[in-house]
Amino acid sequence: MGRSNETYKKKEVRSKKEKKKKDKEQKKQARKNNEKQSMDDMIAYVDENGVITNTPPDPTEKEEIQAEEIEVGVPKSEDKDKFDPIRKGVVTFFNDSKGYGFIKDSETKESVFVHVNNCIDDVIEGNLVSFEVEKGQRGPAAVRVKHFKEDKEE
Repeated sequence: MGRSNETYKKKEVRSKKEKKKKDKEQKKQARKNNEKQSMDDMIAYVDENGVITNTPPDPTEKEEIQAEEIEVGVPKSEDKDKFDPIRKGVVTFFNDSKGYGFIKDSETKESVFVHVNNCIDDVIEGNLVSFEVEKGQRGPAAVRVKHFKEDKEE
């Protein structure tokens, strides 16, 4: 007697198809039996926090909003005029042989890349420097780097 032409994989696929067919038929029967769903059961409400609930919102907690107060789009930033382009920071790392390093910004505490070509003065680790930030090839880069000298008026 020869071997069966049906492999394990073929049997498994066939049994999955049969199971899926039975599940579909059961769901169809369940829908027929529960066709008395009311419209109220299907309605969902969204509260002020964006959470979907099945209870309607309380009309006493309704807040009136003026249409003129709604901002459409990105609001204009007023901080751009106040932003000082000249930053201050400390040189945390500088490799003289390769000609690059990093400056830790004193305000944002971010590390900014600096290359020797963008330095006005000689830079050494630990120096307090002033610089400007521009977009470099791989992120923010410091340009016009020079020793920081505080203005002392006496």
